[in-house]
Amino acid sequence: MAVTAKQIAEQLNLSPAAVSMALNGRPGVSAGTRRRVLETARALGYDVGRHAAARKRAGEIAFLFYEPYDTHGIFDSSFFEVLTAAVEGVLKKTAYRLVIHHLNDPDMIPARLRELENAGCDGVILLGTEMQEAEFAAFAGLKLPLVLLDVALDTTHTDCIVINNNDGACRSAERLLRQCHSQPGYLRSAYFIRNFDERADGFYRALRSNGLSAGASQVHRLSPSADGAYRDMLALLENGVIPARCYFADNDMIAIGAMRALKEKGYRIPRDVAVIGFDNIAFCSFVDPPLTTVNVPNHYMGRLAAERRLARIQEPGLLPVKIAVGTSLIERETV
Repeated sequence: MAVTAKQIAEQLNLSPAAVSMALNGRPGVSAGTRRRVLETARALGYDVGRHAAARKRAGEIAFLFYEPYDTHGIFDSSFFEVLTAAVEGVLKKTAYRLVIHHLNDPDMIPARLRELENAGCDGVILLGTEMQEAEFAAFAGLKLPLVLLDVALDTTHTDCIVINNNDGACRSAERLLRQCHSQPGYLRSAYFIRNFDERADGFYRALRSNGLSAGASQVHRLSPSADGAYRDMLALLENGVIPARCYFADNDMIAIGAMRALKEKGYRIPRDVAVIGFDNIAFCSFVDPPLTTVNVPNHYMGRLAAERRLARIQEPGLLPVKIAVGTSLIERETV
């Protein structure tokens, strides 16, 4: 009777999963354990050679960008380039390769997911920045380990890696209050994105904790891109809007676009109008003046997502976790 991997596991007092990883050349076991498994397998007459082809083939992790509504360029930001590079960096050290898929058509998602399953994909990282609760239903039946990145949905039972948006926005508003001694205004996205709603909660939390009325803040709804925010803010100023003494912006692109419009109309930043953004994209250092902003450790987020994805492949029984990554305020010259 042929020797099985289970028998090897029993002899070495290892889990069947550890033996399988060692035989298939997958990450998750030490070099010493891998050597012991292979030596024992050969001694027992196990056909180690039948795993050779599998070891030569790299496993595959799919990075899915869910972006059916991205008509305003959210995913063009360098923020997501860094996120992707971090995931790739982790996987390069393993037997897995990263394959990126852009999901632009909701009607095609079920077919795309079936293709991943049939192609032998090992796991999925789903970037759900713009995803709503109901839209996750298409992914709920996926028979692959999944990590949800940049959004946490109440009805999902899966790993989530998110930004602590509330805390970052709260500290930004408090910084503006300390510096400007004036009620901050809010440069808010004209498009609903869950991250931005969480930032709004943090902004208004800071106002209430400082005894201010949330309704007294000047709020401008702007497109969440630099060009769109510039056009929207310029139109407001040309229609007679007098800007607030300071503003918190939902993201850096909104802040940069609004600053351009303010400067064009003669307002000095930060002397006349102070601004804080959110995300700390690379361009923040190059605008004039350089933008004070909330730093999101997106490289760390990408690394966490990749590491969690590998962990769930190696130990399928792990319970789901939600990890909220902290932020920090980067002081530059707009406050």
